[in-house]
Amino acid sequence: MITLELEVGDLKPRAVAFKASELVVTLMDGRKIATPLEWYPRLQKASAAQRADYELMPLGIHWPALDEDLSIAGMLKGRRPK
Repeated sequence: MITLELEVGDLKPRAVAFKASELVVTLMDGRKIATPLEWYPRLQKASAAQRADYELMPLGIHWPALDEDLSIAGMLKGRRPK
């Protein structure tokens, strides 16, 4: 088994963008993580204004009006949340 170690500072989000079928998060170091929007039903069904109302947290993103929280580590795992 291979284990990947990351520094916490490497996982800080810098920006969030929505494409037609993807959520794209840009990290502080410039890397981008794109995941299918269908993985996040609340975000998929949300209006553009609701999606734009987010807070960047040290290790993820929070949408207060939608009660949605995503971690960068979870996105990097590449698995649909349960």
